[in-house]
Amino acid sequence: MKVLHALPACLLLPALAVHAQQPDPLEIVRRSVEKDRLNFERANDYSYVQHTEQRQLGRDGRVSKTESRTFDVLVIDGEPYEKLIAKAGKPLSESEARKEQEKLDRELARRRLEKPDQRARRLTEREKRRREGREFAREIPDAFTFRLAGEQTLDGRAVWIIDAEPRPGFKGRAKRSDLLSKFRGRLWIDQQDYQWVRVEAETIAPVRFGWILAKLDPGARMTFEQRRVHGEVWLPSHAWMRLGARLALLKRLDAEVEVTWRDYRKFQAESRITDVSEVTP
Repeated sequence: MKVLHALPACLLLPALAVHAQQPDPLEIVRRSVEKDRLNFERANDYSYVQHTEQRQLGRDGRVSKTESRTFDVLVIDGEPYEKLIAKAGKPLSESEARKEQEKLDRELARRRLEKPDQRARRLTEREKRRREGREFAREIPDAFTFRLAGEQTLDGRAVWIIDAEPRPGFKGRAKRSDLLSKFRGRLWIDQQDYQWVRVEAETIAPVRFGWILAKLDPGARMTFEQRRVHGEVWLPSHAWMRLGARLALLKRLDAEVEVTWRDYRKFQAESRITDVSEVTP
């Protein structure tokens, strides 16, 4: 009889062991946010090509108008500068390319002539924006409740899949942290580097921008993806958004926006500017 009484406990032991080994999704997210801080610093060492395409949708959901632009994003004194290199999937004409190069030359000349106090103010403002971004990211672990939804392999790397729901009553301290309560999402987090490989998010409440001049409706969906570059840093590779919004609270806009990032180059002082003929839009 004692043996029979012991059987249920023995049968439960494997299940308890598996449960004990389950990683804590909140701790995974906390570590990923801290890891991303160092990743954010390293990202400033890279120039890249960015292609943005906006597709305006009609009432039937079909694409009615498409606009696209491709930029070579260069690092100038630690700040990005967007040099237009293509429109509508085609390289710029010779005259357009010359104008873009002249704009870049003027910016480089302006930076060279910048006085020490002007540069100090500019760098202070840049650091302020970076600090606000870091403070916003640190709110994420407290803004949501997390649930481990499973594991998967993406691009040959093991990831955790974590669902995120807004935490009731959350009050953040960072600038615009109130936005976090208006989204739910799913995260794919790399098990080795604790980086966000993929994020899917959806608005669950109206999101206002520009002091109530624009309102993003509930149901807008977004996807963001990153990839490992040069074995040292994770950088954006793809983003997609489908949204319904009202501009100035009057004009209706339904659109898709897609952004791709590629051709990452480690920035060096002696790096030359990418010529438009070298870039395939």
